[in-house]
Amino acid sequence: MEFQLQDNKNTPNQRRTFILHSVVGIGALTLANQASAQALVAENDPQATALGYKADASKVDKAKQPKFAAGQNCGNCALFQGKASDAAGGCPLFAGKKVATKGWCSAYNKRA
Repeated sequence: MEFQLQDNKNTPNQRRTFILHSVVGIGALTLANQASAQALVAENDPQATALGYKADASKVDKAKQPKFAAGQNCGNCALFQGKASDAAGGCPLFAGKKVATKGWCSAYNKRA
């Protein structure tokens, strides 16, 4: 019993093309996920507006936000999902977006 191999000169090129396309595709998906995960919430976002979110806590209007006190910011809030040393981190109130560590909103709750 004898096996014959097909003489297909394109097989190595097809493999290289497949591998190249796979690597490029995986890289593109990774970058897309990182880009979407890194989007910062805008102050004019409807949810942000409803919560009085400011990306810089020093710019909070104390007349409009009487709950605000100096020293409060997203970095020391119980809802903040990141390190205080990070520039931004996740917040469950703004799903899929990050908030500035130096930001503030009316849902502030001091981290224990």
